[in-house]
Amino acid sequence: METFPHLKIDREQPINEKRPGSWPRVKPPADIPAHARKLQRSLELAREEVKTDIGGFDDRPLFKLNIGSLSPDQIEKGFPGIEFISQEDGGYALVFASNEALGTFEARLTSLVEGEKPKYANLLYALEAFDHWTPEDRKGWALKRDGISATEEFLLDVELWPLGRSDKRELLIPAFEGWLAQAGIETLDKIIFPELIAYRLRLNLEQSEKVLNHRDVRTVDLPPKLGLELEVLRLDIQDVPSISPPPDDAPLLTILDSGIAGNHPLIGPALGDAQGFLSPGRDAHDDAGHGTHVSGIALYGDVEECAQAKSFIPLIRLLSGRVLDARAEVDPRFIENIVEESVRYFFERYNCRVYNLSYGDLNKPYTGGRVRGLASTLDRLAREMDILFVVPTGNIMDISFEQLANDYPNYFHQEDYRLIDPAPALNVLTVGSVARWDQGLKAKRWASDLIQLPVAARDQPSPFTRCGGSVKGAVKPELVAYGGNLGIDPRTKMISNQGLGELSTSHDFAAGKLVTERSGTSFSAPHVAHIAARLLKELTPPPSMNLLRALLVSNAKVPVACSELFDKDEDLLERVVGYGMVDQSGIFRSTEEQVILVTESKLVNKHNHFYEVPVPDCLYKSGKRIRRREITVALGHCPPIRTTRIDYKASRFMFRLVEADSLANAVEAFGKPAQDEEAMDSIRELGCNKIHYSATKRSYGTVQASTWVMKAPRKKKLYLVVTRNDPAWGDALTNTEEKYAAVIRISDRENEEARLYTEIRAQLQARERLRQRVGV
Repeated sequence: METFPHLKIDREQPINEKRPGSWPRVKPPADIPAHARKLQRSLELAREEVKTDIGGFDDRPLFKLNIGSLSPDQIEKGFPGIEFISQEDGGYALVFASNEALGTFEARLTSLVEGEKPKYANLLYALEAFDHWTPEDRKGWALKRDGISATEEFLLDVELWPLGRSDKRELLIPAFEGWLAQAGIETLDKIIFPELIAYRLRLNLEQSEKVLNHRDVRTVDLPPKLGLELEVLRLDIQDVPSISPPPDDAPLLTILDSGIAGNHPLIGPALGDAQGFLSPGRDAHDDAGHGTHVSGIALYGDVEECAQAKSFIPLIRLLSGRVLDARAEVDPRFIENIVEESVRYFFERYNCRVYNLSYGDLNKPYTGGRVRGLASTLDRLAREMDILFVVPTGNIMDISFEQLANDYPNYFHQEDYRLIDPAPALNVLTVGSVARWDQGLKAKRWASDLIQLPVAARDQPSPFTRCGGSVKGAVKPELVAYGGNLGIDPRTKMISNQGLGELSTSHDFAAGKLVTERSGTSFSAPHVAHIAARLLKELTPPPSMNLLRALLVSNAKVPVACSELFDKDEDLLERVVGYGMVDQSGIFRSTEEQVILVTESKLVNKHNHFYEVPVPDCLYKSGKRIRRREITVALGHCPPIRTTRIDYKASRFMFRLVEADSLANAVEAFGKPAQDEEAMDSIRELGCNKIHYSATKRSYGTVQASTWVMKAPRKKKLYLVVTRNDPAWGDALTNTEEKYAAVIRISDRENEEARLYTEIRAQLQARERLRQRVGV
């Protein structure tokens, strides 16, 4: 099949402003004086409770306000002396309040009790209660689950309020460190960034109680528990020919893991640099085998296919950063600092732009609310350096035989099986796992016995994969790939993955085993990293990370086996599978049967961009009458983030595929004033059996896609409309023009007579000639 480079599509003129939004209206309570008296009582109680806080870089008390859907910015505007510091899950805002602000609250509440309507009364109507940030509020998920250690001394990770103003942080940090010294608490490591201020402390029980009552402490939790699958099952491969190094211009891919066995005959020729970032010694060698297993998949993709063909041709050059030890034990340093050091090393020395991090913190499941830990660090670095991180959803480690036998896949609904850090990160690609094999070693040996029953069928979700979504329900994972399966023996009630895992390189190759198999989401992520790295070489010029992510999700399809498994539970399907599995058959080059159009641009806030989609006549007129014809649109952007906000991302993009008679009609539809944002979001997209997410649902993520199945010829033109609509609090963080990338995939792959590429290229060339004539 002849292939062609992907086509570039240019946007149409003009750029227009989007419809303006407004703050939501607040309905007054039925009994306003009673509501005011309730607030007075809660304020009085909260003023007493905040006196139990200790420390603080100034003398202002810290209050927890139950503001519901009210914007924290409105509270700051309506009550001078209130400083908003964080928005927490459940409709709460944490604020510092001056005496002036508290006096204003009291005076206005008194006015409401007396039947008057004070200034900003609507804010008091919306306010539900004053409260106190308690030691229990400060406890993180793992600390609540496992409690304080019974040992004399132990480690805790303490996060401070990430104050938005640098002058406040300059007061906060030395004040807290001085307090630690005075309390005799040892600091092992710290992170100081606008979105994250954290300390790893060694302390005793009495000291921990003080930390839990410190005013400037946001969260106290146990150090990370990194889950690695260490059960190694080996397979033999004989007579593998010698491996040639990759081409000099091969794309780079960095593996941040437990190191790499650099002398492995399948990996050594493709390994460019290996560094250790753990103390002491900073050894780069892989003692666990996990990093070596991940690296084989990242280097070759389908190692099983290569092994059967006895042909290993590396097209990628690997770099290795050891950031985990052999048992994934806690290092005195924060994993955030270790990962950042390693990323900066490989980026500054080699300009590496794709990084695979196959691990997760089992002590940080994402159960809603704000993003924590390593996720925010990856989001910041991805934007700063324009690099791609690929991470797994994490594994369910405590699954029982009874659950596997009787409750698969329903147990995915459980809160405990949600994503773990850093999987909720929005500017990265998160990958879940699906099963490749459904016959294990025991089942092959004793084919007539029910000795090993697979939990998942081929292409169904792996029994151990975790599910999303992320902030506000953002689609997570975005992608799935093969990561292994589990089998159960109904007689012994044993769980096994023998013969059901992903084949890859073994760190124990010196013992005669070049490859081994393992199961885990750790091994689904490098499948996607492999494709991403290859795309860097295939596309000219090399794509941004926005375009790279958009290309990957635009070529993803939900496996039929997953759709059938979750037939009546679309929500769970989305949270387990995301956009699906990447189809590599058309991602690198276009054909006459499938064409990919790409664009990269910048957009001002509260504006729209318009692209006319070139739909060729042959999409409808030629070939078989009954066949599948699709248009897929994907968009990627990389916003700045703030952990003080539930929204988390400071910039919001969305796209819609719409019909219109002309560009002028499309511009008019998106430019008319509206009373609120819901009216803007309700603009109808193209019908014709859209697959998956609505425009609003998609927009919660930073890479988003939907597919439309085309049937009858369109009577109107099709337009892709890209809209930027940032929250007000993001103005200080975003650029005037924020970057984005969009991909349009037009497919008629069941039509042997299709001429999509020829016709679409001709349409684009005709448009360009017209633009040149009119001087646009």
